[in-house]
Amino acid sequence: MLHKILCVLMICPLSAPAQNATLEQITKGINFIETSVYSQEDNNRILEMYHGLRVADVKDALDRIGLPNVGLVSSEIQAAWKDLKGLTHQFRGIALTVRYVPSNLPDRPGPGEDYDSWQGDFYVNRSSEAFKSIIRAGSVIVIDDVEEADIGSIGSYNILDWYASGAVGVVTDARARDTDEIAIEQVPLYFRGIGRGQRPPRNLLESVNRPVSIGGVLVCPGDVVIADGDGVIVVPRRVAEDVAHHARNVLDSDKEARRSLYKKLGKKLDKTVK
Repeated sequence: MLHKILCVLMICPLSAPAQNATLEQITKGINFIETSVYSQEDNNRILEMYHGLRVADVKDALDRIGLPNVGLVSSEIQAAWKDLKGLTHQFRGIALTVRYVPSNLPDRPGPGEDYDSWQGDFYVNRSSEAFKSIIRAGSVIVIDDVEEADIGSIGSYNILDWYASGAVGVVTDARARDTDEIAIEQVPLYFRGIGRGQRPPRNLLESVNRPVSIGGVLVCPGDVVIADGDGVIVVPRRVAEDVAHHARNVLDSDKEARRSLYKKLGKKLDKTVK
């Protein structure tokens, strides 16, 4: 089901105006930024428009439509590995957002409690991967995590499991472990750096498919995420078609100009100019 909701103030669609919220709603906790659900058909249509586009093309396109300060994720978040022959570290996908927060629970089993049982319960009920059930073909798992802590929320097993479920890549403002294996598996990962500790007892799952902040950028479910050797950029869904149109023109012009230089230099044309 495709929910069509107005976009306001250059951010995710807003819910009812804040001044209309009741005291009871605010007391219980309320989200003021609405999120939209898009059909797989519409996601596929948008992703086809972004096929082959680079971070640089998209950045130029955002400039062209009057959003020069939107979408560009901090350069501290970079590819965990790069394939400069096949460029398989690159991806274009649709954001599925996840937020983990620091844990304030006991950091070890209680007296007489089995460690494996305690750890298993923590993974299942405290710091789970509830988002796995909504991964679709073309999803990008965008994880807002505890960036200051040495936590490897992402590892060689779960990232490969998400990839097998249809995810095209993962972006996090925090850390990952098993990075040698992830590079060998060639699952695209963009992260802040290496973290060695497991999730229990270090973080808690706070939300799934709610707005998150990654590298200084607001990411809403359904936004378009592009990643390559230049880093990561996020396109708000409401402008995705317009941005793709301008970005395609930028890329086509760049390829044409570089092809002429390749020919002048006698260089064999590679996939970046074809």
